Amino acid sequence: MAKVLVTGGAGFIGSHVVRLLLERGDDVRVTVREGTRTDNLEGLDVERVVGDLRDRRAVRRAMQGVELLFHLAGSTSLRAGADALFESNVDVTRVVLGEALQAGVERVVHTSSVAAIGPAPPGTTADEEQVFRAGRFGLPFVNSKHEGEAEALRLCAAGLPVVIVNPAHVLGPGDVNRSSTELVRRFLLRQIPAYVDGTLCIVGVQDVARGHLLAAEKGAVGERYVLGGRNFTLDRLFADLGRLSGVEPPAVKLPLAVAMAGARAAVALPTRPVVTEDELLLASLRWAFRSTKAKRELGWTTAHHEEPLVQTIAWYRERDAGIVAAPGTRQPLALRAAGVGLRTAGSVARRLLPI
Repeated sequence: MAKVLVTGGAGFIGSHVVRLLLERGDDVRVTVREGTRTDNLEGLDVERVVGDLRDRRAVRRAMQGVELLFHLAGSTSLRAGADALFESNVDVTRVVLGEALQAGVERVVHTSSVAAIGPAPPGTTADEEQVFRAGRFGLPFVNSKHEGEAEALRLCAAGLPVVIVNPAHVLGPGDVNRSSTELVRRFLLRQIPAYVDGTLCIVGVQDVARGHLLAAEKGAVGERYVLGGRNFTLDRLFADLGRLSGVEPPAVKLPLAVAMAGARAAVALPTRPVVTEDELLLASLRWAFRSTKAKRELGWTTAHHEEPLVQTIAWYRERDAGIVAAPGTRQPLALRAAGVGLRTAGSVARRLLPI
């Protein structure tokens, strides 16, 4: 029975990894920060180690006797500042994987993100071989995931047997901290008044968790593996969420420049902005990926592409019953009228303007 350490084991993906490890009989230790929500660990036979992953001594204690490490701790917040994101995704990676090297851990799976690869060029899909060019967008989350991956590879070169996984946009049940599934929650609350053109690769959390274990078992040291599913345009994603939930999709689609101007104006308001410039820019990019390598080398498979959407909707309907919109709910009349007006204006402009 292997001794396994999971950092971020109380989180969305981490808790699903923990469950799979327990199912196969591993001895699982989980690191949690003081004050971390541990709903996802309730009833699970795991050893909990409370500590700050920035503290080398605390990490060193957690690493004692560990044979296999899954490093999932990190921040996915698009609203956090650059310093906080680099601390969570780069500095913590340096500490945790550095101590794993010193402890002689036999295998490490580092959870990165497709953000570390960057968006695909128009009309294409990206994979692990794409050269990172996304730094020019100035998105702290994207850059922090790329630099965190660079730290993992640096320590791999120093002798740590690291395999990297790059999950796409993860949906499914159990996102108690409202990270990547917040998109669906806001959809169900009708809190997405408008959207922009963009593409998002959606994958189920259970599939991603299985991909972690397969990476530990079959992945090549120093290699990375994209764990992605269906590539949705935002038009298609919102249409499918509407069909599956019964809640009418957002009616207003804006040019990016117009949406960004609105986001900049909203910053001056005393209330929390509905969307930030970084979130809009990220949404407007082509996050389209192919997982050929993971399927070929790891034997990884995914469920039907609608399953993550269905599971997330069901989870929020149960968790936020009475808060999320009921099936049959339409968008507010003003937004529907605005959507019709924008579509009409766009159609007229396309007929009048030269191609």
